[in-house]
Amino acid sequence: MGYAHEYADAVLHRGRVPMEPADFVPDWPDGPRRGKFYPGVESYALPDGDDLPDAPASAGLLPRSGDGSAITGPGRPPGAHGAPGGFTLPLLSAMLKDSYGLTGRRLGVQANSDLSGLPFYTHANWSRGTAGGGGLYPVGVHWASGPSGPLTPGIHYYDVQRHAVQRLLTGDVTARVREALGKDAPPEALETDQYLILGVKYWQTAFKYNSFGYHVVCTDVGTLAQTWRVWAAAHGLRVAPLLWFDEPRLNGLLGSDGEEEGVFAVVPLRWAGDGAVPRPAVTDGPDPSPRHRDVERSRTVIAFPTVLAMHATTVADAADRPAPGALAPAAARPVPAGGTRVPLPAPAFPEVPVRRVLRSRRSSFGRFDAAEPVTPGQLSSVLAACAAASFCGEADPDGTLRQVRLYAFVNHVQGIAPGAYVYDPDAGDLALVVPGPQGAFLQENYFLANYNLEQAGVVLVPTVRTTAVLDAVGDRGYRLAVGTAGAVAQTCYLAASALSLGAGVALGFDNVSFVERLGLEGTAEAPLLIMPLGNERPGPADFRHEIA
Repeated sequence: MGYAHEYADAVLHRGRVPMEPADFVPDWPDGPRRGKFYPGVESYALPDGDDLPDAPASAGLLPRSGDGSAITGPGRPPGAHGAPGGFTLPLLSAMLKDSYGLTGRRLGVQANSDLSGLPFYTHANWSRGTAGGGGLYPVGVHWASGPSGPLTPGIHYYDVQRHAVQRLLTGDVTARVREALGKDAPPEALETDQYLILGVKYWQTAFKYNSFGYHVVCTDVGTLAQTWRVWAAAHGLRVAPLLWFDEPRLNGLLGSDGEEEGVFAVVPLRWAGDGAVPRPAVTDGPDPSPRHRDVERSRTVIAFPTVLAMHATTVADAADRPAPGALAPAAARPVPAGGTRVPLPAPAFPEVPVRRVLRSRRSSFGRFDAAEPVTPGQLSSVLAACAAASFCGEADPDGTLRQVRLYAFVNHVQGIAPGAYVYDPDAGDLALVVPGPQGAFLQENYFLANYNLEQAGVVLVPTVRTTAVLDAVGDRGYRLAVGTAGAVAQTCYLAASALSLGAGVALGFDNVSFVERLGLEGTAEAPLLIMPLGNERPGPADFRHEIA
C-alpha cells in the first residue's frame, strides 16, 4: 500500500481532520500568476476559429460507443463539421481558445467571496470554457510539433492571455516524446508527430490549498481533457489522453523542475494531411532542454511536504503502463435490481453549438431559484452525460469501463419526490436510497456560503472507488481517479449550459457525512465532488464588459 492511500484517506476526512499545515493562510498579494511567464520569448498569434462551421455539443455529451468514441448521431461521419479527418491549425487553435483561452470577464452579481474585487482590473476574473478549481488554472498546455504540422518543429507553450504560442525549443523532439510514451503505447500515439503535453505547476494551486492542492490539480487535468473530448467529438474528431509515460524525461523536454511541476497527460493529435508521418529515429546524446525558463511572480514559494510526497509516489512507476483490463476490479458498482424506482425520459440535448455551450459555462454561485423546478428530461440528460464521462486513458482502451457512480439529492424536480437516489445508467432510472427532503443535510455539510443548496433543483454527487483504483494500477492511479471526477464535473457544467440550466461544482464539503448518508461504508466509494444543478433567478444583475 503506497503513500497515495494515505493521502486519499486524508482528503476524504479533511472536513473533520484538517490536512497539515492546518494553520496555513494564503498570502494573496504574493500569489503566483495564472499561467507561465517566459520573458523575451516571441509570441505567434493563433487564429480564433470564428469562421469554423457550428458543431453541436450533443455529439460529445451523449453516451459513447463501444470503441470509446462519442456517438455522433445518424449520418454524421468522422470529419463532419469542417474536420478533414484530423486536426488543422484553425481547429486546434479554436479548441485551445474555447477550452482554456480567456473568452470574457466575470462581472455578474453573485454570492462568491470574490465579488467585491471583480470590478478592479487587477482582480479581474476571466471566463474560460473549462472549469478550474478555485479559478486558479494551473495546467500548462505545451504543443510538441513535428514536421507534419504548420509550425516550425519544436515545443510551443500556449499563452492563454494572448491566445498565442511561444516557441520554447526549436527542433523536432517528437521522436523523443514517442520514446517517452513507450513501445506499448496505443498505435495512434506512435503514428503521429503532434502532441499536447499537459504540465502542472503545483505552486499555482498549493499557494491557496496547500496540501490539498495536489488533489485539486488532478481534478483540473480531468476537466480540461474532458473539454477536449467533447469539443473534438462535436467536430468529428477524437482525443484520448495518455497517463503513463516517462514523466521525468518529458519534464526535461519542457524545461520544468521535476519536483515543482509534473506532466500529467499527453494527448496525441491526428493531423490532417496525406502520406505517412515522418518518424525519425532518436539520435544519441542527451535530450535538449529549453533555455527559456518560467519566471515566478511569488517572492516566497513554499514546498509542501505532502505535495512533494504525492508527486514522488505518482512518478515512481510512471512508465509502467497497466495492462488492458487491470482497472476492471475498480469499476463502479452496478445498481442492484429492485427497490423503489423512478423512471426517467430518454436523454436528449438541443442542437446547441459547442462553442456557445463553452462560452456560456459558469458557476451559479447563489443564483439558484427553486420556483422553477428541473424537469425529469433535463435531469436524465445531465445524468446520462456525466455517466458517460471518462478519464481512464490507456487503462481502459476500449472505453467500456464505467468508473463513476452518480447519486442525486433531489430537492425540486418535477414529478420526483425529494430524496437521495442512485442513478442506474443501464436502466436509465433512479433508485431510491434515502427518502425525504435533503436540503438541510446538504447545507449543514457544505462549508462555504456561496451556495444555498436547498434552492438547487438537484445536487449530484459522483463517487469513484479511489482506493480500489490505487490497488488495481498503483499510486499513479490517483491522478486517474480524481481526474475522472474532474471530467464528470466539466460534463455537468457543459450539459447544464446546453440545457440553459445553472450549475456549480464544489469541493468544500464533509465527504464522510455523504458516505454515512448513502451507506457507502466498506464499498471504497469516495464522494469527491458535489454538483448543484437548477434554474436561476430570472433577470440577474450583470455587466457587459465587451460593449463598455
